[in-house]
Amino acid sequence: MEHTQKTMNGLYQNLGKLFYAMAISDGSIHVKEWDKVKEIVKEDWLYIDDFTDRYGTDAANQIEIVFDWLVEYEKSSDACFEEFKDFYKEHPHAFSEEIKVLAKKTAGAIASSFSGKNKSELILLAKIELLLK
Repeated sequence: MEHTQKTMNGLYQNLGKLFYAMAISDGSIHVKEWDKVKEIVKEDWLYIDDFTDRYGTDAANQIEIVFDWLVEYEKSSDACFEEFKDFYKEHPHAFSEEIKVLAKKTAGAIASSFSGKNKSELILLAKIELLLK
């Protein structure tokens, strides 16, 4: 199925929500979690496809933009995960196997980036694993 620019931008925006949900799942975002998001976007996400946003920059940058916006407006982990899940159910075709694997890897890296994985992070990782089968 052909992926539209709108769908792919939505994909990256919703991945930003997912990664924010992971980082905030324990009630606060540590700088190491934010740094991990930026690192993985630069090392992995920017090279996964050739989609750009309306300004001609790599659509994967939407991950950081949305994450940063959510930090400012302090949405809940549950709300962000539900928005991601709704997008996934509406656009499963946008999630290649490579994107699913990298999404799970990124979420795990965020959870591990600051003093190991806690209970709330482990629960969310399990939900992500079940959703992205």
